[in-house]
Amino acid sequence: MKKMFVIALAAVVSLSASAQTLKFAHVNFSELVQLMPESDSARVQIEAMNKETQETYQAMIEEFQNKYQQYEQKQASWTPAVKQSKEKELNDIQTRIQEFEQTAQQDLQQQQSRLMAPIYQKAQSIVNDIAKVGGYIYVFDSTAVLYIDAAQSTDITAEARKALGIPEGRTLESLQAELQSRAQQQ
Repeated sequence: MKKMFVIALAAVVSLSASAQTLKFAHVNFSELVQLMPESDSARVQIEAMNKETQETYQAMIEEFQNKYQQYEQKQASWTPAVKQSKEKELNDIQTRIQEFEQTAQQDLQQQQSRLMAPIYQKAQSIVNDIAKVGGYIYVFDSTAVLYIDAAQSTDITAEARKALGIPEGRTLESLQAELQSRAQQQ
């Protein structure tokens, strides 16, 4: 019985000793990705594609409105065949607009995913490298964890920011200000 107690005690002591050497870290991954210089160029490309899509969509809406206005003004003078043809034309335009909306939305999402994937991969790679060098067994995303004990977890966000080339003074607030300023200029 005494041997079992000694073995159990040794196991508990060994587990508690190894638990004390475990290192944990956290990082604001969302902040890293949003502030990376590569994200700026991706945003510009996505905005350009979105603008082009909006212009095409607006042109389609204007075409529909013009043809509908013409239909409203002249329908009384048209023969049933012409009226039916014009109604079909309006329905076809509406269908094209709906299809365009769906396809354009999917295209924008795919383009955003395509542009952002390497950015996420780069940020993940840097976090992985920092974790390996620092000997951390877990790195938590601070935006997805309900609680982090700062005394037992190291914040590696600043180190990751530096490794990713994010300027020291750049913050999410300054990024929002940049984006708002750019939106107002357009």
